Amino acid sequence: MAAVLTQMAAQLESGEWLSHKRLRLYVIILLVCELTVFSFIVAGTHGWIVPLDKPNTTDFVSFYAAGRLADAGTPALAYDHAAHLAVEEAIVGQGIQYQFFNYPPVYQALFALVAHLPYLTAFIAFQTATLVLFLLVARRILDDFSSTALIALLAFPAVWWNFGLGQNAFLTAALFGAGTLLVDRRPVLAGLCFGALCYKPHFALLVPLALGIGGHWRAFLAAAVSAATLVLLSLLLFGLGTWEAFIATAGASHSMYESGRILFGGFVSPFGAMRLMGASIAASYAVQGVFTVVGATVVGIVWRRGLSLPVRNAVLASATLLAVPLSLLYDMMIGAVAGCWLLRGAGRQAMPAWEKTALALIYAAMLDSRGLAEELSLPVNTICALVLFGLAVRRAARELGVTSPLRLRVAAPTR
Repeated sequence: MAAVLTQMAAQLESGEWLSHKRLRLYVIILLVCELTVFSFIVAGTHGWIVPLDKPNTTDFVSFYAAGRLADAGTPALAYDHAAHLAVEEAIVGQGIQYQFFNYPPVYQALFALVAHLPYLTAFIAFQTATLVLFLLVARRILDDFSSTALIALLAFPAVWWNFGLGQNAFLTAALFGAGTLLVDRRPVLAGLCFGALCYKPHFALLVPLALGIGGHWRAFLAAAVSAATLVLLSLLLFGLGTWEAFIATAGASHSMYESGRILFGGFVSPFGAMRLMGASIAASYAVQGVFTVVGATVVGIVWRRGLSLPVRNAVLASATLLAVPLSLLYDMMIGAVAGCWLLRGAGRQAMPAWEKTALALIYAAMLDSRGLAEELSLPVNTICALVLFGLAVRRAARELGVTSPLRLRVAAPTR
């Protein structure tokens, strides 16, 4: 047994087990399995296998109901829990668990258009369109348009978590990824993409820092103008009262994710990891604050030094997941953006075999990261995000010629 384990460890370290041919086979098998399981889950959710006592739903119904309320001329009611729940139940049936709407009116404006479609049609159209957008961006980042790359992206487990939970991580990752892709060559377009993240503004937390300290002022200004324009349009469409209702709701939303209503096993952030392991709210925020400062510091150094585009973007994307207290397992789609940049950057210098293994293990761990986390009280998602961030920081240190990432320091730009 010891000899077998030693041989397995050697293969993992060498990376020989992950040849291109094997990778293609693995991801095809994985995608087939995911499609099969997902089909059973969909059938079960809709009562096509066993009749249900009460209807099930996803987060998407929250977005769709907010759009319906906007179309009815009462957008502020999206932030009234009773009124919003009533619309959700009118869409999918009585007895569902309430799905909160904590997004700014900018996002509601999008779903005022989407809600004109029948519910299931809207669900499929939104998820498919945003997935296609993400795939276009991710393949461009990878600079790999092979069928193997496409299958690997489709088989990434966070894709199916996003589908299953009816979330918007494809759109978020597509906008974030497009911004990173365009920041050097088309800074204004990059800024427009970053600015559009104002519908989920916490994921743009480190973007102004990166753009400002890196001297990307055209992108910085374009992002500010983009976000301001979208906010102004939503004000014109829905009025100041809707924004006041949102601000009041957003100000109280922390109690929801602090309480565990969103399972802590599904968190990516250090805050969620600490809560999963039984830490108090105050201690969890303290740890989160440390990671936010560390992430911001590393992003500042890397962008100030003007490192290669893949390294800067891998650091920015991976640090973002750890810098905000509310990042969930489907938000690992931004982790996919970081992973794509790491793979793209590997073309500049040989990628150590163990890094390939580490990325593959992150990929595999996402299959049931929430279940494993809850069962073992181990923050699997956070560990995956930390490894991803560590790989990005190590890549930055190698590019700077620093033997230890801990010795990274601010200096004059190299470009």
